[in-house]
Amino acid sequence: MRFRTIKKIKNKKQPDDKPTVFYAKTTDRIKAFITDMFMIYVPILYIITYVFMGTKEAFLESDIAPFIAVSIYGLIYSLLLSKLGQTPGKKAYEIKVVDAKSGKMLSFVKAFCRFVMFLFSSFTLLGLIVILYRKDKKSLHDLVCGSVVLSSENV
Repeated sequence: MRFRTIKKIKNKKQPDDKPTVFYAKTTDRIKAFITDMFMIYVPILYIITYVFMGTKEAFLESDIAPFIAVSIYGLIYSLLLSKLGQTPGKKAYEIKVVDAKSGKMLSFVKAFCRFVMFLFSSFTLLGLIVILYRKDKKSLHDLVCGSVVLSSENV
């Protein structure tokens, strides 16, 4: 064979069998989180504060009321992720949370584990900074629970 023919064959790139994966942008994830807080968590706080507790002062004096509010939010968040793969904020920014290995929606247990790990990683701040140094945009709670947040190009 001639040298040019060998060089052309060598330079041809083999088609990659892997599909291109588009990870959700960090800014979209933050905006979706803020939207979820206003659409889900704030109404829960309002109902607990003024319907069940009666006043703001009673809510602030209670030790268990904030825990109940976070627990209800976690259950709703996990239920939405397991059934739809999205929360209202994630739907607004066209991102979806799926299992990293299978690409299917998370189970309720995995989604709730992801929420609990999110609370832990946001408490330490280390888990949320991890997202800035990874190509696949996974934070600590995504790494522990085996989930990935994809952009609308994959959905």
